[in-house]
Amino acid sequence: MGGRLFYQTHLAPLLVMQGSISEVKLDVLHKDRSHIPIVINAKRLLRDGEWLLKVAAFIARDRDKYERELLLSRKTLEGAAAEATRLKKQSEDRALFAEQMIGIVSHDLRNPLSAIRLGMQLLDRQGVTPQQRETLGRVNRAVDRAHQLIKDLLDFTSARIGSGIAVNLKSSNLHDVVADTVEELTLAFPDRRIAHLREGTGSCELDANRIAQALANLVSNAVAYGQIATDITVTSAMTPKGWYVEVHNWGHPIAGAAMEMLFMPMVRGVTEDSGNRNVGLGLFIVNEIAKAHGGVIEVTSTAALGTAFRLAFNDMPRDA
Repeated sequence: MGGRLFYQTHLAPLLVMQGSISEVKLDVLHKDRSHIPIVINAKRLLRDGEWLLKVAAFIARDRDKYERELLLSRKTLEGAAAEATRLKKQSEDRALFAEQMIGIVSHDLRNPLSAIRLGMQLLDRQGVTPQQRETLGRVNRAVDRAHQLIKDLLDFTSARIGSGIAVNLKSSNLHDVVADTVEELTLAFPDRRIAHLREGTGSCELDANRIAQALANLVSNAVAYGQIATDITVTSAMTPKGWYVEVHNWGHPIAGAAMEMLFMPMVRGVTEDSGNRNVGLGLFIVNEIAKAHGGVIEVTSTAALGTAFRLAFNDMPRDA
């Protein structure tokens, strides 16, 4: 009955309007109640005053099997695409939640660390033995590292879910900013010689604190991964096209695979069992600082020339 209805409502009207039909697929019911896939072509002819149908029918088992497999594959693909979309959304939600939690926890850790530092200052004023003062010094350095970690985590959160790392650009003498930073880093790393080279003169628009932060991260990496007993060179340069700061060190070149992921967050430059452990945000933040200034960071690393990280900016210099 269903076939008859299909013929009366679809095929017969098409034959009247077009005079023919082609490539129509039908399921013909065999006498053993099985279904045979058939493809027909039909043409309506007027002969001796009567309308006749000339029909060519072909058994199409292979075609039917192919079409069914194609439909099944399409449904499977649509299901896989929907699942991939769901997993991607779930991953994005989890990443956003994790980044928000990092920001919240990092912010809330500042208060207890400030209390620890205040307590150490009070103990020091009350008079302590040399051994106790040495212990307080170690605790104080640990607090400094914790503060730096919190600062990096907050910058990471701002860069990922905020509007990016904030900078306060002011006209500054690049060489003076870098010289002050190098002086502080020399005190922080007394066992390594940090040389400062100056090229050109003039001032530029920069955030002195952010440039100092970037240099501190780069020099810290140079100390951690560079060859011991070799100089670390920090260059500040003013050029006709802009300005740049560069940190160079000697040591094993960075591997090609590692180079591709240098500026990704939560990626360390050392193996898990190395003594140089960190969260893996330093170079990510350096890259964000460069972008916030409208610049880029460039890296070269070979055994012959050493490793150099350069923050390059196209700001035209002004006269000093």
